[in-house]
Amino acid sequence: MSKPNKKLPTRSVDIVCGKCKTLLFKYKKGGKGALVKCFKERIVVDYTERPCTCPHCETVFARETLVRGTPAYKIIGVKATLK
Repeated sequence: MSKPNKKLPTRSVDIVCGKCKTLLFKYKKGGKGALVKCFKERIVVDYTERPCTCPHCETVFARETLVRGTPAYKIIGVKATLK
């Protein structure tokens, strides 16, 4: 499998907690599909104190994993959404 493109996409989105709507990341998203995974190298601003955990309601919204050899967060269901 190939690695994700090194050039960051131009579209910047806010990722919020699905439960309390707290801002989690500012992320450079490619494509127009649903939010399934977040590559760590594309996160512009990280508002979380602990990885994959909402700072306000303590909900675990993702799992750390490798996707095509690159570190990423795999989003669990609808626990994190685009804004």
